[in-house]
Amino acid sequence: MNSNFNLVKKLLVYSIITTLSALSSIAQEKTPDNKRVERDARRQDRRIKIDNLIRQQEEGALVFNKQNVFGFRLNTDGWSMIFEKGYLKNAKVTNLFALEFGEKKHPKEKRISFGQVAGGIAQFSTPYIFGKQNIFYQLKPTIGQQRMFGGKTNRNGVAVHAIYSGGISLGIERPYYVSVYTASNNESRDIKYSQADSAVFLTPGNIIQGTGFRYGWREMKFVPGVHAKFAMRFDYGRFNELVSAIEVGLNFEAYSREINIMVPVQGITPGASRTFFNSYIAIMFGKRK
Repeated sequence: MNSNFNLVKKLLVYSIITTLSALSSIAQEKTPDNKRVERDARRQDRRIKIDNLIRQQEEGALVFNKQNVFGFRLNTDGWSMIFEKGYLKNAKVTNLFALEFGEKKHPKEKRISFGQVAGGIAQFSTPYIFGKQNIFYQLKPTIGQQRMFGGKTNRNGVAVHAIYSGGISLGIERPYYVSVYTASNNESRDIKYSQADSAVFLTPGNIIQGTGFRYGWREMKFVPGVHAKFAMRFDYGRFNELVSAIEVGLNFEAYSREINIMVPVQGITPGASRTFFNSYIAIMFGKRK
């Protein structure tokens, strides 16, 4: 039994010595010279990568990992603001994720205001839109792609991109209020359009002024829908790290029910609609990384 114990003891000692020798060899391989070689190799790889990026930029490619872009759009039927994040897929294609908020206007809207002079000071009433029934906002999450057709030939050139995207659209109807004067009881009150007040609401002589942003927030109604757009973006930014662009495009929206922006008046304003089509121009600015 003692002989077996001695054999196990010798094997254990041998294993420990072998392990320590292996660790010592690994440590010796990581000499300062070897570390210096590895560090120089990493620097060389980084230098090659930077040189490739510079060459691609000189050839007109916009090389980046991601971009953050803000924009303001003037639509043929309103306005909107947009925030967009882009992630480079390859030298030509960028995946886009955006969030847009805007307000849709009716082509028959006309802002009216009254003015008077009191004590030598001109006073103006709060403007209002005659016949407006609802203010219609849209919140639109968007997924799409940006595809480059023409890169910058130099720093002062223009990069041309095609953009196609779409997603859901959350429509928000907010009732529109005006202040009216009722001669029968000699008082003023703030009203929205309803069947009971339709005659007062649609008589211009009864309206004193608009009510601004005070009313309608607790009466908002949500209308789901979808949207899609196609656009061309012209990036004229002098430096590739910055986004300075003009975008022109077409936009389509469809909602689950008809939207009443104006009160339908035969021969003056058409009825409600559930689909909208517009063109737009936008100013975009941002930064690439």
